[in-house]
Parts: sequence; C-alpha cells; structure tokens
Amino acid sequence: MEEPQGEKSSQPQDDWVRFISSDGYSFLVKRKVALASPTLRGMLDVSSNFAEAAMNTCRLEERGIVVEKLLEYLAYKSTFESAPKKEDIPDFMERIAPEIALELLMAADYYDS
Repeated sequence: MEEPQGEKSSQPQDDWVRFISSDGYSFLVKRKVALASPTLRGMLDVSSNFAEAAMNTCRLEERGIVVEKLLEYLAYKSTFESAPKKEDIPDFMERIAPEIALELLMAADYYDS
C-alpha cells in the first residue's frame, strides 16, 4: 500500500484511475482493470457527468486494505476472464485474509465484482 495522500495529487493519465480509500490510501490502477466492475464503470463513464469520470479519481468508503484487495481481485478478473477453460487458474480465495473477508464480501457486492 502507498502512504496516505493529501487532497492535491498529480493528474493521472487517461489510461489510469486513482482510488482513494476512506483512510487516505491511494492506489493507481489501469482503467481496463477498474472497468471490470459495473459500478465503477458507471462512475467512470464520461457521459455520466460524475466527478469521478472528470477527475479519473474514485473515493471509496472502504478501508485501504479492503480497497487494495478489491482492486487486486479486479486485476485477477481482468487477467483471467478470457483464459481458455482448460487453463489452470489460481484460486483467488487463498489470497484473502480471514480478518477482512466480511468487509471484502460487502465491498464486492456493492461494486458488483
């Protein structure tokens, strides 16, 4: 995790999206990865007129550790969604610490991931 960031930060390029957790941690993720979530896709759609789309920055009401794992899952999903059925895909469940499982489940439900 990166250290907490203040309000001012450099403008991310169009192909990157910044996520800021409720406790101030900042994550930079490829737009393709963020769009794996239908909820985030709606927030980042330029025709939506949401501030998130204009600024390429999403503030999530989740702790940094939960946001980190949610984004890790979206990257996992983006990587393996087009994998052939015969390919051996690693189990993501092994990467989830029991201490955050409930919070992560609630976040995954909200962000439809």
